[in-house]
Amino acid sequence: MPVNTLARLPPGTTQAFVDGTVTGAVAAGKARGKKAKVSAYSREYKRAFKRVSKLYRKKDGGWKKDGFKRAVKAAHKATKNKR
Repeated sequence: MPVNTLARLPPGTTQAFVDGTVTGAVAAGKARGKKAKVSAYSREYKRAFKRVSKLYRKKDGGWKKDGFKRAVKAAHKATKNKR
């Protein structure tokens, strides 16, 4: 059943709306904005997390119980101490 009939709108109005939305979405997707500069803390945290996360993983690569949460906390602590 056409959308116009369901929404009780005159024919053609929804098609124009849909076309405009799709066109706008494509244009917005192609637009490239400035990326935010990655902070020094963020870079150091990333390195610390990779280093520490091995301690909180199981042999098959999954996380131990509460492993991710504890790894995040340990990485933040390591980063704080390093800075």
